[in-house]
Amino acid sequence: MSYDFYMPARVVGGEHVVQAQADRLRELGQSCLIVTGGSGAKQSGALSEMQAALDSVGVRHAVFDRIEQNPKTETCRQAGQAARECDAAFIIGIGGGSALDASKAVAIFAANPQLDADEIYKMQFTARPLPTVGVGTTAGTGSEISGVSVLTDMKGVKHSIKGEKVYFKLVLADWRYTASCPFSVTASTALDAFMHAAEGWLGPKCGDVPTVFAVACLPVIWQELKRMHQTRELPNDEQRRLLYHASLNAGFTLNQCGTLFPHQAGYILTEHYGVPHGRACAAFFTELFERAERYEPERAASLLALLGDEKTKLLTVIDELADCHGLPIDPALVAQQVKRWQTAPANFLSTPGGFSAQDVEKSLLNL
Repeated sequence: MSYDFYMPARVVGGEHVVQAQADRLRELGQSCLIVTGGSGAKQSGALSEMQAALDSVGVRHAVFDRIEQNPKTETCRQAGQAARECDAAFIIGIGGGSALDASKAVAIFAANPQLDADEIYKMQFTARPLPTVGVGTTAGTGSEISGVSVLTDMKGVKHSIKGEKVYFKLVLADWRYTASCPFSVTASTALDAFMHAAEGWLGPKCGDVPTVFAVACLPVIWQELKRMHQTRELPNDEQRRLLYHASLNAGFTLNQCGTLFPHQAGYILTEHYGVPHGRACAAFFTELFERAERYEPERAASLLALLGDEKTKLLTVIDELADCHGLPIDPALVAQQVKRWQTAPANFLSTPGGFSAQDVEKSLLNL
């Protein structure tokens, strides 16, 4: 069996890990820019603990807290300028997927002032990006340990950048920072983590190494999704801890296997209907699973066996938590948007049975 496994990020986990690893931060330089959204980093306590850690080792820091949901390339470019103005030697991203993805782009813009906003997609630049540190505050993004950053271009369309230069140099993983997430965010990000691992499981790249991570995370995430679906209650501390570390394992599976069609199709629900990313992807799980039953029946059956549940329960829980039925889907908008996939991307081709732009159109119209 041949495979190519690359995972360069150093991931250090545990409670109060930011303060415990302060010396590692100092090794990266004497000044940094902290990149966050408007509230998550503050409410979680991660921002104040990071600032205290930096102060304790004499690292100067400034904060750029204007990262929006579905971060824009122009916002990241502006943050890169802010990094240069404060002479940042490295970038720290604190938050959910948006802030973490943005910080990877900020590191590129900071080192390459000649880049216009959307030029980042070409991934052609002369200076190496600044080192990056990631601190997640949600259990689901996978951005902490994947070499991918999803950004929204100047026209409002989501695309990704990826490669060896997009990994964090250091990840500080503390589940406590997820405790401030409300139910809506907790459920949506758990759906995202589930989709990362389930899409990997049902795709063609799930060899021995990603299977280990998928086996470790899928039952944990599934149990939490079932519990939230039944009780509509937030996880307790122990459940949060398990869910956060399961989301990291799902990220390992994502990084090796990539995604299938739900992630691409979900972009339209996020861009035009404001559906959070995790729910947008999960809206297509039923179709994905039923395609797997037709084209990869052994993989579909093995997923049910791993989760320890039957098909109806699985599809009902994911579908009802995704809650995307009844959206005012505009057929003309869908017809226009799917043109961007006339050349099928890799995750369409990896979907059981294959997938096309026309399939996406049908899927959206059937929601």
